Amino acid sequence: MLHDNKKKPCTNPSLIDLLVRRLAAAALVLALMVGGLLQPLQAQTDELNWVTTWSASPSSLPPGMLPPDTITDAFNDQTLRLVLHTSIGGDSVRIRVSNTHGNKRLRVGAATIALQAEGSGIVPGSLTRLTFGGEESVTVSRGGLVFSDPVPFAVPALSNLSVSLYLPEPSGTVTTHLAAAQTSYVASGNATATTELTGAEEIAVWNYLTAVDVRRSDDITAIVTLGDSITDGVGSNRDLNNRWPNYLARRLLTDDNAPDFAVVNAGISGNRVLQENSARFGENLQVRFERDVLALSGVSHIVLLEGINDIGMGNMFPGEHVAPEEIIAGYRQIIARAHAKGLKIIGATLTPFEGAAYYTEEGEQKRQVVNAWIRTSGEFDGVIDFEIPARDPSHITRLVPSYTADNLHPNDEGYKAMADAIDLDLFQ
Repeated sequence: MLHDNKKKPCTNPSLIDLLVRRLAAAALVLALMVGGLLQPLQAQTDELNWVTTWSASPSSLPPGMLPPDTITDAFNDQTLRLVLHTSIGGDSVRIRVSNTHGNKRLRVGAATIALQAEGSGIVPGSLTRLTFGGEESVTVSRGGLVFSDPVPFAVPALSNLSVSLYLPEPSGTVTTHLAAAQTSYVASGNATATTELTGAEEIAVWNYLTAVDVRRSDDITAIVTLGDSITDGVGSNRDLNNRWPNYLARRLLTDDNAPDFAVVNAGISGNRVLQENSARFGENLQVRFERDVLALSGVSHIVLLEGINDIGMGNMFPGEHVAPEEIIAGYRQIIARAHAKGLKIIGATLTPFEGAAYYTEEGEQKRQVVNAWIRTSGEFDGVIDFEIPARDPSHITRLVPSYTADNLHPNDEGYKAMADAIDLDLFQ
């Protein structure tokens, strides 16, 4: 017996009506999307703009680069209350917790954010609990990073926040930023919701917290100031937020003729463009650029001020001498990587260092070659000539004497002079 394999037409009126209605609805949605009347879900979400208002680049090193006896548990059943200073504000917030240099998983048992009152104290009504994927605790993989969930929180511009992290288990090696120029605190147990940390230990580092993002409804973007200790703020007074990037942020946000920007600090004391040899000075710029700059939110501009440690430290350690051309080649790589992401990158000249511990005449000659290239090559999108406001007019290879205590790092007055010399039109 033969079977007829031809499909018979559908004669069910209700099924035909359903198919017609579905096709008509799909055609309407497509037409609205093409006409711009109905935006995709992603476009609706992207109307709100996340921008990093503060960051701290890890100055630690991976466990594989550390002596075995230094690979220990940094914290156990303790709360870190980390104080930071914002640039721009926003109506919602999220934080980044990094276990970049951990040797095992990091457990965060609880986390909060608040406005700092004074010292370890917080403004009680501002205390807000943070979650991670809807949970109050999170485990950060070795080498990993997590975002907290966005939470409504009025973040004021140019203000201090306190972020508290409870670490209930042995933490492993710490991911840290050592030269914070800011007092933070360590307390026993879970003190994330405690208003005042009585008897807490004071520390001048930022552990695990690497960025705070705020949500904006406008098109404000971020300037990342990328460099070494001179960008990190070594030499400035602790807790006053007088690093040159802080002064720049205040200029931008208070000058009615200048556009508003977040100003994010990606400086690491002792950092170098090409090499590293210390667990205090972080991975070299080529290694950390992606993590410390490109991964931040809403970045549009970079200011690069780095290279003096390549010159000075290169003269101190056998086999680490560098030629100016090598530093310039390192700059070119960073410029290319910034441009590949559509970012503008501004080069800053290296400031004088005669009288510093690692000064040599050969090093001074290298600095002059590097600065000449920064000024004249045209490869940066702009130039900030920090050497001019920082140098002593009567002895141009030295910093202004009143600006420094060690002939290398400016003080508050010196950092202000540097920031005041920046042409804000560079960021137009």
